[in-house]
Amino acid sequence: MPKQWYVIRVQSNREEMASTALRRNVEAGGLEEVVTNVMVPTQQVAEIRNGKRRQVEKKLYPGYILIEVEMGEDGEIPDAVSFLLKETEGVGDFVGGGEPAPLSNEEVSRLIGHAEEEQEEEPTLEIEFKEGDMVEIKEGPFHDMKGHVEEVNATTGRVKVVINVFNRPTPVDLNYWQVELT
Repeated sequence: MPKQWYVIRVQSNREEMASTALRRNVEAGGLEEVVTNVMVPTQQVAEIRNGKRRQVEKKLYPGYILIEVEMGEDGEIPDAVSFLLKETEGVGDFVGGGEPAPLSNEEVSRLIGHAEEEQEEEPTLEIEFKEGDMVEIKEGPFHDMKGHVEEVNATTGRVKVVINVFNRPTPVDLNYWQVELT
């Protein structure tokens, strides 16, 4: 029988716990051949805190996990899988309610490929501002000065901000956490 991927609602910020509990119940129920994969889609993101760069894993879809299910003889999700979901702590139901729709092959390859691709590439920072945004410097010698973002470097976490010093535009190179949007 063909396998299909489905999206499952879980308690937000408890995706790992829910996927672990689901895997454990699948093994306990002997359904390893029916539920063949349980996945929490994540990506690696670099984050700078207190001047130190570190890699953190960020969930792509908080509150959701993906499962791969082998369809029954009638082409439907086996009742044992629906029952298993209801009995697993922290796990809700299929997205789509009564008649859940499987993910298309393109969606699955994009989700799984995106997660793998992100882990292969060097992680980049998620910086909330872009070129042209007005920001206020909240740290350092130019504290409380306002300017506009001229350049953002997500790899290094640096932001070039143009401020007025003695009525002249002056570019200042700062760490992204030293500025905030106004």
